Amino acid sequence: MAIAIVYMTLDFGYTSTVQGVILSSFFFGYLTTQVLGGALSDKYGGKSVLGVSAILWTLFTFLTPISAKIGLEYLLLCRILLGVGEGVCFPSVNSLIAAWFPIEESSKAVSAIVSSAYIGIVIALPIATWLGSGPFGWPSIFWTFGFIGIFWSILWQIYGKSNPNEYSGISQKELDIILKDKQKNKSSENLSYRIETGEMINESTMNENDNVTLDTSLNNFVNEDNNEFGSEVDALLPKKFVLSNSKNVPWKFILSRREVWAILIAQFCNSFVLPYATQGTVGIIAGIICDYSINKLNISVLTVRRGAQIIGAAGTSIFLLCAAYLAQTPMQGIVLISIGTALNSFFTCSVHVSQLDIAPKYAGAIYGLGHTSAGIAAVLGVTFTGWILDILNRNWNIVWILVTTFYSIGSIFFVSWVGHKVIID
Repeated sequence: MAIAIVYMTLDFGYTSTVQGVILSSFFFGYLTTQVLGGALSDKYGGKSVLGVSAILWTLFTFLTPISAKIGLEYLLLCRILLGVGEGVCFPSVNSLIAAWFPIEESSKAVSAIVSSAYIGIVIALPIATWLGSGPFGWPSIFWTFGFIGIFWSILWQIYGKSNPNEYSGISQKELDIILKDKQKNKSSENLSYRIETGEMINESTMNENDNVTLDTSLNNFVNEDNNEFGSEVDALLPKKFVLSNSKNVPWKFILSRREVWAILIAQFCNSFVLPYATQGTVGIIAGIICDYSINKLNISVLTVRRGAQIIGAAGTSIFLLCAAYLAQTPMQGIVLISIGTALNSFFTCSVHVSQLDIAPKYAGAIYGLGHTSAGIAAVLGVTFTGWILDILNRNWNIVWILVTTFYSIGSIFFVSWVGHKVIID
């Protein structure tokens, strides 16, 4: 749409404000299904949820040219519904990452997938430009990518699996590597405990040995494969402990934790404007660096997450401001912005992966919450940017100042509140 809107403006005479509304309308739908998509993926598996998501966004991609020709309100509705379908994507992918990747490869996995999205944008932009200026005009942009969506959906239905145990093509050795760090939680697959006050047992109230002791006593009392004893256990456990089905997302507890709010606030502030460009290739490298730092150099997870957030925020802010105030030629501006967005890719090793550190079983749900925050910021940011450009004669400097301000705020909260230990199993 970023390219198509240029050609559509020539046909329909959209102002910058209207363009901003059209672009931001996608996020109105996008933020509505983030949490739902993540929760459903955590509960039922990511394959079906992501498959339905792909069908929806493909359908409304095809309908975009038709809706635009009927009227602006129909185009806005189509964009909103496209966002509804696509909003499920990243939360369900995050749930799949939690199921498919060993813990020590989480940074690389998240970085590779997020970076692939940026690489896809870089590839799609020139293709969209070529299609938009071709004989079939801007509608061919949506037709082409709609057919690609159909092709991908077919492949996903054939080969996609929610869990490595369901995939016949995986070797036992590969399966053991994936599951080795997840075995400690296997005994609590159906049952988990929490404290009614909302404070989970963690390092501040119970050490790891005590936690193991309690888990063991619970499992000795309850047959993990027979849930019918759940009510009896509820009656016999100390009153401060309540058994809950791990398939049901404990929203009250999740929203009471500062580690989760670190993700939500940082997602919001990092997404006030959505830069990409060179994030693709550098994002993959950033993931490798972060996992290597944790697993080979023995740098703490907390330090790596904080460092990645600071590099992403400070690096992007500095080079955006340099582009705004120091660049003398368009090429200098492009180079500076490219460096800034390259450093922006380190966010994938901080806020985008943090939910896998603190709550892998609910990674999809928490990522959905965070991406909802990002969607709200995107709606406000894109719409506000269009309005600012109209009233300030297309002066981008104020936009870059706002971006750097939000990055700084998000980083302060993230660095202060980010967690590195599992807060709920």
